[in-house]
Amino acid sequence: MSRSKQLQDLLLIKELEVILDSCPVGLTPVDEVWPNLYIGNVGVAQNKKTLHKLSITHVLNAAHSKQGSIGDQSFYGNTCVYFGIPAEDSEDFDLSQYFKPAADFIHKALMSKDGKVLVHCIMGVSRSATLVIAYLMLWQRLTLRDALKHVVQKRAIYPNRNFLSLLLKLDEQLTRKRRLCPIL
Repeated sequence: MSRSKQLQDLLLIKELEVILDSCPVGLTPVDEVWPNLYIGNVGVAQNKKTLHKLSITHVLNAAHSKQGSIGDQSFYGNTCVYFGIPAEDSEDFDLSQYFKPAADFIHKALMSKDGKVLVHCIMGVSRSATLVIAYLMLWQRLTLRDALKHVVQKRAIYPNRNFLSLLLKLDEQLTRKRRLCPIL
């Protein structure tokens, strides 16, 4: 990547961080950020009473197999459909490899009868938020900025800079694709 492109991306990431900093709400265990789509922390994901109260039918764990994050299909039994992604909340983890599978899982879940999805990681701030933003971009056709603005009105999120950079790339790809074929 050229030096000017790196600088341009850094400026765009700083703009995105201004949007994130504008969040009017405090961090809570779980929030509905889109109709029937929730972002939460690991405590909510491991509390079957809370999941039942929220009528959650699908759980996407963005911290699958990480210490402190219990979760697999056997934990949920037949109460929830489970999908685990072993993501690292780090500056060098390529979460973009999971954007489409996660977005497709969320979309299919929301299209199912009475489908309600909880997307979580440990805190419900970076990995899970990034995957929900990618879903909003891929399936709801929101731009990255619009998706961020929407979610921060509902939940305090803060994807790390690496994840923001990956979302920027996705935004650029989707913008190019829509210019070439506006029907998509």
